[in-house]
Amino acid sequence: MSSSDNPDTVTDRGLFGKKKEDDKKKEEEKEEKEGGGGFIEKVKDFIHDIGEKIEEAVGFGKPSADVSGIHVPHIGLHRADLVIDVLIKNPNPVPIPLVDIDYLIDSDGRKLVAGLIPDAGTIHAHGEETVKIPISISFDEIKDTYGDIQPGSIIPYLVRVILLVDVPVFGRIKIPLEKSGKIPVPYKPDVDVDKIKFHHFSFEETTATIHLSLENKNDFDLGLNLLQYEMWLGDDSIVNAELTDSTKIDKQGITKMQIPFKFRPKDLGSAVWDMIRGRGTGYTIKGKIDVDTPFGNMKLPIDKVGGTTKLKKEDDDDDDEE
Repeated sequence: MSSSDNPDTVTDRGLFGKKKEDDKKKEEEKEEKEGGGGFIEKVKDFIHDIGEKIEEAVGFGKPSADVSGIHVPHIGLHRADLVIDVLIKNPNPVPIPLVDIDYLIDSDGRKLVAGLIPDAGTIHAHGEETVKIPISISFDEIKDTYGDIQPGSIIPYLVRVILLVDVPVFGRIKIPLEKSGKIPVPYKPDVDVDKIKFHHFSFEETTATIHLSLENKNDFDLGLNLLQYEMWLGDDSIVNAELTDSTKIDKQGITKMQIPFKFRPKDLGSAVWDMIRGRGTGYTIKGKIDVDTPFGNMKLPIDKVGGTTKLKKEDDDDDDEE
């Protein structure tokens, strides 16, 4: 019998061939179903590989930054102006935009000031830039908001800066920075006229000396450079002058000063004559002082309204030792 005459052999071959065809078809269908996802993944991997090769070839990298300094160009009784210097280095062959600067200054967790500076500039290719962040701190707002922060005190602060930069390959990244320091909350000095002592009296011209007390209520020393003042006895202005003698006013201390001046009694009113007769008379003194401090130069106001003083003769020895 020939092989074609064997029905069993023919049947086995047909079943086996059909099974192989079915298995092949199922495998093709599986590959077709998974082909979409696999293709996308391959594309992603290809793009990633290309990005890495471009980065290696061209030299893209993340920028670095540091708070290089904090300056205080102005500090006074009501506010302090700070300038924060941030040094940014760009290692890339193309300029990178500084999208935003987000800043916050706090003191022991108490927010003093915060803000956002959009579109802050561009950092040149393979270069570095010092970006200046101007900030104003209102002492009036601080004292109104936080009752435990007393005038005259020195408080710690922490500057927090977040730079948002747009870097090729990397995209937008954030660079956080911090810098700590201390800042004073100034208190204006108290001023008192202890007495006015005259040396030579005449109706045309009288020479005298004002004995002045300046009390520093701050927790830091004041180096006095200049005292500008005007003084009234009653409604009459008797002196308007400057004192440029340098002196130190210790923290929480009192400094005594003697200021010579001249005035014409005949041109003045009854308050001056009351003082000449030995009676106490009301005075007002206003002005400002220019001082050096550990935190920079300050110009602070001085004023005293409603004080009382007496005129002493030169040979009057009832003075306190000053």
